[in-house]
Amino acid sequence: MKQETRKDEIIKTAAKLFKEKGYSAVTMRDLAKAMGIKAASLYNHISSKQDILKTIIISIAEEFTSGMALISASEVNNITKLKEVVKLHVKITSYNTYGMASLNNDWMHLEDQLEYYLELRNDYEARFLDIIENGIAASEIRSNNPEIIMFSMLSTLRSLYLWIPKKEDLHANDLANGLSAVLIDGINI
Repeated sequence: MKQETRKDEIIKTAAKLFKEKGYSAVTMRDLAKAMGIKAASLYNHISSKQDILKTIIISIAEEFTSGMALISASEVNNITKLKEVVKLHVKITSYNTYGMASLNNDWMHLEDQLEYYLELRNDYEARFLDIIENGIAASEIRSNNPEIIMFSMLSTLRSLYLWIPKKEDLHANDLANGLSAVLIDGINI
């Protein structure tokens, strides 16, 4: 495991502050104070608050998109693919609840990377919808509106960052299995 750099510490601290106060309300002074350093010292490691936000959101979005590409291309049935999507969300959210808050709440503040982020999100959602539609076509999933199924699942999965920190005793695998039982068993045939 690689050693955390000062830049990594800054990004982690910023993600926590963004979750607590919102991206727009956090200043570089707030971040420096939380780090116990002078604001000017931050610029030895990062170029701007926008750079921090971009690092947080784009890295998570790329992780979701690459994970979904692997799941989508796998040679398993669509119910298994959906269970893998749930595991992907639980895994990423479990180790990055603060970053997930930024992904969900602050993505619209991305400047030069907004279009790229939207491409990643659209690709992810298109693959998700494709799995659901293929599952309906294969009679694995109840014939229902695929977009409503996706919206229902994503609404739950995207809000895990709010819930997971309150459930420290819950193992990620147990959570993924429990969510799969609730979200997927309700739609499969």
